Amino acid sequence: MRPRHGTFLLYSAFLLMLLTCPPNGHAQGVEDSGATTELSCSFAMEQGETGSPCRVPFPQGCVVASIPGTKQPWATVSKGGRVQCRFDEKETDWKTKITGACGRCQSIRCSAHFSVRFGCTTQQ
Repeated sequence: MRPRHGTFLLYSAFLLMLLTCPPNGHAQGVEDSGATTELSCSFAMEQGETGSPCRVPFPQGCVVASIPGTKQPWATVSKGGRVQCRFDEKETDWKTKITGACGRCQSIRCSAHFSVRFGCTTQQ
């Protein structure tokens, strides 16, 4: 009986959270409600290699979207293996160019994936 009772309490707590959270608490405002486009670049490398610069394409008529509720660029770095990766501060201005960079791969294989979300106007 205890597992069912515990499950019931868990569902009840979840339902209570849904009912008490304000609707659209993290939604973008009306002026920011347009769809986003995501573009990325990625590469793989072997142990000891350093990845070449990875340039995320910058679509014409688009701007880098901000993480909802912040002014931070909506961008993500994902990696596999023992490697350090980041957006290159010297080669990235977030207005015309975005470049990802990684250090030396310290495991048998490494991979990196840099993705950025853009807000694009429908009018040209």
